[in-house]
Amino acid sequence: MPNSSSSQTNGANLGYEAELFKAADKLRGNMEPSDYKHVVLGLIFLKHITDRFEAQRRKLEASFPNDPDILEDRDEYLAENVFWVPQAARWSHLQANAKQPTIGKLIDEAMLAIEKDNPSLQGVLPKEYARPALNAVMLGELIDLISNIALGEAQDTARDVLGRVYEYFLSQFAGSEGKRGGEFYTPRSVVRVMVEMLQPYRGRVYDPCCGSGGMFVQSEKFVQDHQGRIGDIAIYGQESNYTTWRLCKMNLAVRGIDADIRWNSDGSFHKDEFPDLRFDFILANPPFNTSDWGGERLRESARWQFGIPPVGNANYAWLQHIWHHLKPTGTAGVVLANGSMSSQTSGEGEIRKAMIEGEAIDCMVALPGQLFYSTQIPACLWFLAKDKSNGIARNKKLRDRRGEILFIDARKLGHMVDRTRRELSDEDIAKIADTYHAWREGSGYEDVPGFCKSASLEEVRGHNYVLTPGRYVGAAAAEEDDVPFEEKMAELTAKLAEQFEESARLEGVIRQNLEWLGYEV
Repeated sequence: MPNSSSSQTNGANLGYEAELFKAADKLRGNMEPSDYKHVVLGLIFLKHITDRFEAQRRKLEASFPNDPDILEDRDEYLAENVFWVPQAARWSHLQANAKQPTIGKLIDEAMLAIEKDNPSLQGVLPKEYARPALNAVMLGELIDLISNIALGEAQDTARDVLGRVYEYFLSQFAGSEGKRGGEFYTPRSVVRVMVEMLQPYRGRVYDPCCGSGGMFVQSEKFVQDHQGRIGDIAIYGQESNYTTWRLCKMNLAVRGIDADIRWNSDGSFHKDEFPDLRFDFILANPPFNTSDWGGERLRESARWQFGIPPVGNANYAWLQHIWHHLKPTGTAGVVLANGSMSSQTSGEGEIRKAMIEGEAIDCMVALPGQLFYSTQIPACLWFLAKDKSNGIARNKKLRDRRGEILFIDARKLGHMVDRTRRELSDEDIAKIADTYHAWREGSGYEDVPGFCKSASLEEVRGHNYVLTPGRYVGAAAAEEDDVPFEEKMAELTAKLAEQFEESARLEGVIRQNLEWLGYEV
């Protein structure tokens, strides 16, 4: 795990990002967060690709001081995986015209020019800055604000700062948009639990409902943090919401992550963009309990290996779609509503039973409440393994785990970061992930009452195939108490006497007030 000295912020110093967001949010005025999000994130993206372009330009200038033509040779940029930014789209041009009443039109023209010269960004960038509802003064002030991001930083550091700012802004917009606002964004600490548990170190990584791409960002960060090479993982994703797909493409481009992210409005169930591909790792946060997923048109799908999912709830369709796409040694982590662990309606109990008996389930994690922006529904993590008899995680050989399922109850972990939302700290994430690793590898795992339990299939059958961790982990051991019984009893009796006395006093006050109001008691 990364250094956890800054556990309350998940290892990142968010002061800079938070101050920047506050300043940007002040400029929003009466604009809805869902609209303003695209305005701000589009400009951050434009600043990012210009910074990378200018950094490459300086390199070329230093290497070829007597060849000015090479500075405008787009192949010299594309060869380094740097987007070509035409003259009129460069940040310096926009910054110089930030106070002009036509700044919105200039930004739109910049976005169009970038898309024209970079086919991978076709249809991705926002191009509505010239609309009357957008105040030109506000746009100019935003440009001035964003101009200071990563100013003077080295190229790699600047990319990381811009990436962190983009990710932080995504999270804040998810929180401010209300009930449905967070559907495009999975909280960072939840993603980190999944990534640290699965350790996507090498191979293909897939998300069939990828939202704004947070699973991929954290997967790449895992590889970097563990001294791996970014090119060791290949990323694939699908998203049915066009606006969210655009956010994902920009999010990954800001991070310099190359990925095959596809959009169609039918979604992964009805128009699977990768029907023949199988993946080493799958990480997904599907929409919870979707009732209108069109299941009646898919009754004959080959994906339903464990049973036909009910048309009124897509949870078990997602689990089986993901299972279907795993390689023979692949593993997956899936966020679902807690009801998925125990539901018996519409055949879900039978599908769960088939998955358990078929050795599809490796681990279940119950999460604390209030982690998500878009829902207060309690959530859990399902970890699937295509072959529990063996496997390798990074450089560790895994033991044969057939006949067992690990249950982790993490509901007591986390800390409140504001009035409504909780986060898991570095220590919390390490505790969950290390427990799973020790269990998978057979290296020092022990059941901890109230937190984790390695249950046999026989025990799971005894609980009627319900997978709620609380049923298995039991109660936490009571803390040792060295106070003698007589002393503790005297203390409790004295406290009880005080409470009786206070109760009598309050009763007298209430009677007096009622009499003053003319009521007899």
